[in-house]
Amino acid sequence: MSSALTDLFPHPIVQAPMAGGVSVPQLAAAVSEAGGLGFLAAGYKTADGMYQEIKQLRGLTNRPFGVNVFVPQPEHAESGTVEVYAHQLAGEASWYETELGDPDSGRDDGYDAKLAVLLDDPVPVVSFHFGVPSREVLDTLRRAGTLTLVTVTTAEEARAAERAGADAVIAQGVEAGGHQGAHRDLPENDGSGTGLLSLVAQIREAVSVPVVAAGGIMRGSQIAAVLAAGASAAQLGTAFLATPESGAHALHKQALTNPLFARTELTRAFSGRPARALVNRFVREHGPYAPAAYPEVHHLTSPLRKAAAKAGDAQGMALWAGQGHRMARELPAGRLVEVLAAELADARTALSDLPRPGGDPR
Repeated sequence: MSSALTDLFPHPIVQAPMAGGVSVPQLAAAVSEAGGLGFLAAGYKTADGMYQEIKQLRGLTNRPFGVNVFVPQPEHAESGTVEVYAHQLAGEASWYETELGDPDSGRDDGYDAKLAVLLDDPVPVVSFHFGVPSREVLDTLRRAGTLTLVTVTTAEEARAAERAGADAVIAQGVEAGGHQGAHRDLPENDGSGTGLLSLVAQIREAVSVPVVAAGGIMRGSQIAAVLAAGASAAQLGTAFLATPESGAHALHKQALTNPLFARTELTRAFSGRPARALVNRFVREHGPYAPAAYPEVHHLTSPLRKAAAKAGDAQGMALWAGQGHRMARELPAGRLVEVLAAELADARTALSDLPRPGGDPR
């Protein structure tokens, strides 16, 4: 199955699906055309919106690509916590001259409707975030000719994905930008994530399915490192966020290398789920008080984030970014794939030239 996945794209480079308008068809097409695996993000879109993007992408490339879907979340928010957070955000709404969003706008992100589209008109790869789909879903997609991947953050989650029938897992290290894909959102686990290299090693010993490594990867030498650790490919998000094809807001792209935003942290401030973002005013002021309530908090803050972007205020935006954000390069996406592939080749050559233990050459 490792070859079934990696045979789809010449370079072991996967463009991470970044929801919220970043992973547009133009970006996915450029990556796939250059020999990587481009991805669309179905999160926060309607089923028809997802279908229209798939249709547009197919008009831009004949190469394989993937679509990412959010698994519906169980209700677990403590009663009253969202209302308390809404009260705290009232000043933000006043400042940006907007209303807070309705926290009860929906929990399943159109999951069943999106699966129906993906089964009616199959795509090469579908990945899942925030949990493991049922075996029935994964088996049905496989019969349709689709390879399935599940994001995992622990060896236990990887075993669960393998038992359910996933073709591969995406090992997401704590370094990754955006939302952590933990299958259970437990506040007591905040800050306890595992670094990518350790996670890949643990998962390789836990499951037999292929592993795609994700989290903080910005250079070809890092891809070489995760491949050496046992991964079949590397998934990069922040590295592609800065490309001209990315749908990210211009202020978001600029913030990646702006000295004003010196670091990232995992925060619940914008969505109620841990997600790595550049630390700005909103994160500092509201992160410590945001409840574990996804997607309620996501819906609640959505108008604020849109208003901040419209006002050109990066201090109120959700600036998702991995720990390697300062290494972002403003290259066209296709060119970035080529550069990463060349760096990977150089790193592999350097590794092959190292002497064996005892001084014997390789």
